[in-house]
Amino acid sequence: MGNRLSKIYTRTGDDGTTGLGDGTRVRKDSVRVEAFGTVDELNSAIGVLLAAPALPQSITTCLTQVQHELFDLGGELCIPGSVAVTADQVVRLEGVLDEFNAPLPPLKEFILPGGGPAAAACHLARTIARRAERRAWRLAAQEPVNPEALRYLNRLSDLLFVLARVLARHERGSEVLWRRGPERGE
Repeated sequence: MGNRLSKIYTRTGDDGTTGLGDGTRVRKDSVRVEAFGTVDELNSAIGVLLAAPALPQSITTCLTQVQHELFDLGGELCIPGSVAVTADQVVRLEGVLDEFNAPLPPLKEFILPGGGPAAAACHLARTIARRAERRAWRLAAQEPVNPEALRYLNRLSDLLFVLARVLARHERGSEVLWRRGPERGE
């Protein structure tokens, strides 16, 4: 592991730049920083979800592994040319997604984000995952990005959607279905 932080502030970022993992300094609003920063935000949102009481152990186990992988992915994006996310991780996500999705009824309607505190937190994490994916694709339009990292973010947002459905049923017994304006009595 690299240097340990004994002092949190360094003042080196006071000029609007930050250091990448390879030592390069870039603007804090660079596309690369936006990409790995949004992955970090996603990891934090999953941490909030994991803090919810009475999560099923299978979801806790799954999301804890995802947090470790997101840390790897953020590091990959922080070091130009680095590769940490593999095709095996994407395949694993697909398998987990299929397992959680199998017992759910098919969707015939859109669902509203919510359904209980954990389900709502999961929906929020899902939307952040989508933004992280968009930021990573924006970076990929300018610089090489590991295609498996992009696939991982895509599958992860799908997994979070399915987990939100599972959690809504776990917390409230069902999901909240969207109804068109006239169907709401407006």
